[in-house]
Amino acid sequence: PADLKQRAAAIRLAVFDVDGVLTDGKLVYGADGHERKAFHVHDGLGIKRLLANGIEVAVITARLSPIVTERMAELGVVHVYQDQKDKRACLQRLMAALRLQPAQVAYTGDDLPDLAPMCAVGLAIAVANAHPWLGERAHWRTRHAGGDGAAREVCDLLLAAQGKAAAELAAFLG
Repeated sequence: PADLKQRAAAIRLAVFDVDGVLTDGKLVYGADGHERKAFHVHDGLGIKRLLANGIEVAVITARLSPIVTERMAELGVVHVYQDQKDKRACLQRLMAALRLQPAQVAYTGDDLPDLAPMCAVGLAIAVANAHPWLGERAHWRTRHAGGDGAAREVCDLLLAAQGKAAAELAAFLG
């Protein structure tokens, strides 16, 4: 839809929840008691491509996990906010620090703690397997589930809407 393309074209910051968006949302603990998470490689490349094209990326999560710190550092994401009980307040502080208006921000979520930040941005996105209340309030819903390429869909949408997809493809074709 034209409205979706307009919203996506204005985005300067893409914010993602972690569990249920960048991962499948399952909490897996090893015999050693340490948490394990699986991140989709397609999502990682998409995030790197956003950053390379001047779109800031942030993660805001209610949980605290060293694995998230490590993966985001690997991808070059500097805006990493963990242990956030009030995601909207965190998002608003970040928008103020980056001097961005709500219309310049996209937020991708999957469950009820993501509702408030989704309602505070210009492009609210729910992953395919998000809670129905998010889907009802989202401007767009991914085809892929969280942890299974949903974030990459968001990245591709933003790059296409901003006219950067063709150059991206050409760069990979060599």
